[in-house]
Amino acid sequence: MKKTIGVIGCGWLGLPLAKSFVEDGYTVLGTTTSEDKKSNLSTAKITPYVVTLTPKKIEGDITAFLEKIEIIIINIPPRLRGSNTYKESYIQKMRLLHTAIKKAGVKKVIFASSTSVYGNIDGDVTEDTIAVPVTESGKQMLASEHLFLNDKELETTVIRFAGLIGPDRHPVINLSKKTTVPNGNFPVNLIHLNDCINVIKTIIKQNYWDTIFNAAYPLHPSKKEYYTIQAQKLNIPTPCYTDNNTQKGKKIISDRLIRVNDFKFLTSIFE
Repeated sequence: MKKTIGVIGCGWLGLPLAKSFVEDGYTVLGTTTSEDKKSNLSTAKITPYVVTLTPKKIEGDITAFLEKIEIIIINIPPRLRGSNTYKESYIQKMRLLHTAIKKAGVKKVIFASSTSVYGNIDGDVTEDTIAVPVTESGKQMLASEHLFLNDKELETTVIRFAGLIGPDRHPVINLSKKTTVPNGNFPVNLIHLNDCINVIKTIIKQNYWDTIFNAAYPLHPSKKEYYTIQAQKLNIPTPCYTDNNTQKGKKIISDRLIRVNDFKFLTSIFE
């Protein structure tokens, strides 16, 4: 019997993910922060809820959303710019959401995180590498991971996604506008939207709970090589890179997905 899935955060990744689950025959509930976007979810046969997480409270009927689902996918990126007060918001939001999840009795959690939690580590990075975040968003993302992983009443799987690419989203667009970009010899760490969805669906289908997965496409050309090719494909200015002669850069290895679970990526980062 298909489980009922809740996607909190139906944006660039969350909406196509929710649609894909609907196509597979799941009952899917999704949240948006805007009344205007409810119709987009309804049209896709996703039961819509308007829910907004703030540092002080959850606005909207989070109880009705949570009480109907068996698995929750948390897909809310931190936006930690501005004042120090605002920078405290992400972990506070996650604490409120964690409390609501516990109260509703939801047991299975997929938490969409980021490889930014590893900070500026040089060399190969697997799930066994100790995360040492240096940015505010990375620090709060790691703290949020721990919040759910350390709760033994929950079955939580964390996915540390590399840089996201796909429809209307590619870093070469902004890079092409810069006159000089450092670390041209560093490897790229990217994953296509199709494989983000593929990873999440595989975790649920195979019951890969209580673990952490890195999710990055297994080819890692240099930034200079990769973004030059992509700029030429789009007929936009080629980013001008300088090399770093003291470091080789961070390479995200999806060790548990590929080596342990024989996961197959579907979409090349060159497409």
